[in-house]
Amino acid sequence: MTTAREIMTSHAECAKTTDTLTEAARKMRDLDVGALPICGEDDRLKGMITDRDIVVRCVAEGGDPDTMRVEELAEGKPVTIGADDSVEEALHTMMQYDVRRLPVIDGHELVGMVSQADVARNLPEEKVGELVEAISGAPSNN
Repeated sequence: MTTAREIMTSHAECAKTTDTLTEAARKMRDLDVGALPICGEDDRLKGMITDRDIVVRCVAEGGDPDTMRVEELAEGKPVTIGADDSVEEALHTMMQYDVRRLPVIDGHELVGMVSQADVARNLPEEKVGELVEAISGAPSNN
């Protein structure tokens, strides 16, 4: 059984809850990613922020990304996957919650990120089709 730990990108960079949206956007640009986990001062996962969140929930609403903090967009409990969960479980979770990226947790520690592409590279072809169809058919939450 292939696990999330085996296919994840390690050392996931976080946006701190106290970062401004501009700082988060620059971090996304520098890392060439479209989403970042949000971590509190205790380094625990508080949510996810996407480039789309910044545009739709701040800029389009007339907000100021230089003063709005990342924590203002961290809502609810983030969808995660355990480090030792299977790739199939990651697929199921992505489909259930309509997400393209999953923070990987080991205990309470964020240890990496698994993307739709990571899962697709590690599944049989027929399962990849299910994932792409399920996730690409509707606007994504992240």
